[in-house]
Amino acid sequence: MAQPKRPDRWAAARAAMTLKDAHEALGKVMPAPDAELSRWQVFYRVSVEVYARVAEVDRGHHHEALYWAQREREKGEEIARSLAVQSSEDGEGG
Repeated sequence: MAQPKRPDRWAAARAAMTLKDAHEALGKVMPAPDAELSRWQVFYRVSVEVYARVAEVDRGHHHEALYWAQREREKGEEIARSLAVQSSEDGEGG
């Protein structure tokens, strides 16, 4: 028997048509402050996609949405660097 499909928790964020809607939807799927870095990395990656798309459809907030996309991209890149450091440290001394 097929299992029921889980709802896409990102659906509202991906469907956002305004910057306000994007902020609200992303706030609802934001990981807990103490969540694993990998969860935050996914959050920031999807946030970049959402804000970049909103920049194209909510033209009144084009530049602000681009700012948010860049901000989220930088946060995601910072996490990627942290994860790389952790990974290299885990490989040492083993």
